[in-house]
Amino acid sequence: MTGPDPVWAPGSFLSLIGDDEREQLLALGTTRRLPPGRQMLVEGRLDAHVEVIRQGHVKVSTSVGGMPQLLAIRLPGDLVGELAAFNGGGRSATVTTCGEVVSTVIHQMEFLDFIGHNPNVAAQVTVTVGRRLRWANERRSEFSAFPVHVRLARVLSEIAASCGEAIGDGLLIGVELSQTELATLVGAREDTVQRGLRTLRRLALLRTGYKRIVVLDVAGLRALADEAEWR
Repeated sequence: MTGPDPVWAPGSFLSLIGDDEREQLLALGTTRRLPPGRQMLVEGRLDAHVEVIRQGHVKVSTSVGGMPQLLAIRLPGDLVGELAAFNGGGRSATVTTCGEVVSTVIHQMEFLDFIGHNPNVAAQVTVTVGRRLRWANERRSEFSAFPVHVRLARVLSEIAASCGEAIGDGLLIGVELSQTELATLVGAREDTVQRGLRTLRRLALLRTGYKRIVVLDVAGLRALADEAEWR
């Protein structure tokens, strides 16, 4: 790998540990550069290494009835594959690159040995897993609490904050998202998501194209989500 690492995403695993811990951990692995659309980890496989995202974004998905369901987006500094490293029960999800991605592959035993000798790193792995579970629980609770356009506002404002790219009139979400993927993220049917997106466009909060979303008013999108939360 050439060139410096980017700034780690706020709240990501690498952002939570110290510089020396980060350097030692990454030195355990092999760093590789992957093309767009590559499956880094595959649901059901029995491998148990972990990967640390150094550059780029990845999608985490699972298969339900033979159809992929988007679960989350992971960012620079995020750890993926840690559950299989801990329990050895096979991969619970598939991780696919969005654009070019640089990651460091760390073998299971080396990863477990390292966190066993570094309590702070082990604690931050626990924090990372806990945050992901809380995020998933919050999404599920929103399914019945809020209309779809509000659920979309909440999810898109979070994604824009973490991987939005400033352009002329707003933030371009740096990950391609289909309406099918948005539907699985917010727990709605695709046609309902289409109506929700129309509502957000009518409110001048975003602009959409094929797998392309530009958030025109980040504060307005967040305010819509916050206002619904307090009703």
